[in-house]
Amino acid sequence: MADGVIVHRSWQHESGDCLEWKSGVIWIDLALQQLSLETGVVVTVAATQGSVPRGVGTRMVVFAQREMGTIGGGHLEYQAIAHARLLLAGQTQETQLRHVLGPSLGQCCGGAVALQFERVSPSDANRLQAELRPQLAPLALFGGGHVGKALVRTLAALPFAVRWIDSRDEIFPDEVPDEVACEHSNPVQAAVADLAPSSRVLIMSFSHAEDLDIVVACLQRLRAQKDLPFVGLIGSATKWATFRHRLEERGFSTEEIAQITCPIGVKGITGKEPEVIAVAVAAQLLQSF
Repeated sequence: MADGVIVHRSWQHESGDCLEWKSGVIWIDLALQQLSLETGVVVTVAATQGSVPRGVGTRMVVFAQREMGTIGGGHLEYQAIAHARLLLAGQTQETQLRHVLGPSLGQCCGGAVALQFERVSPSDANRLQAELRPQLAPLALFGGGHVGKALVRTLAALPFAVRWIDSRDEIFPDEVPDEVACEHSNPVQAAVADLAPSSRVLIMSFSHAEDLDIVVACLQRLRAQKDLPFVGLIGSATKWATFRHRLEERGFSTEEIAQITCPIGVKGITGKEPEVIAVAVAAQLLQSF
């Protein structure tokens, strides 16, 4: 693979019910596949008031025998599915319902939800594909080690488009989630310059020297463009103290250095296993929105 070349690889396995899945084939893809075979109903959370299980814009698709997605579960969803199937069967024309999430629904959220119901057919598939697919936030992950691999698996179901970068071409596995683009970059910090605007950045290369070079490149970009909302560096407090001193020697101010988060991961999770670290870091990324 040439330097700077981005390669998309698929990641797939068979589930227990013999369906072949890719990490990118989430409920939306399954719903669109089913829609090619039969008419369905899109159920949308159109408005909310107070405490509710899901926010405005949340959707699910209901078919005669199947449903994909969720508007929050519980009796609210049960009634929504039942109403959608009445609409499919031509037994109602009502396309808007409002539910109070109180004792009558067996839910104690205390809020209210307005639902919109829309019949859809195979001819609507292209429009729905654009409407249903979530916007993915760009994320640059520097480092293909154990934690990097665990993070790629953890992030597969989260709203991130991952650009996975390493100076070692052979480090990437043959199969990765669809939302991941593998890139060999040498020198590795050169990739910082053309990251997508508003990229979140995680730094965990095999080398402290590489880590420092990437941090420097990120700070230089922040100085010029201020368009990296989160830059996280894996490491201990001791590592960060050393890095902070070296960054000061390179002319970065205290305020600039404070833009780097190190150590990374939500507080209170002490496990050092790659999968544990990945969960803690993924949670911190979600907090950065």
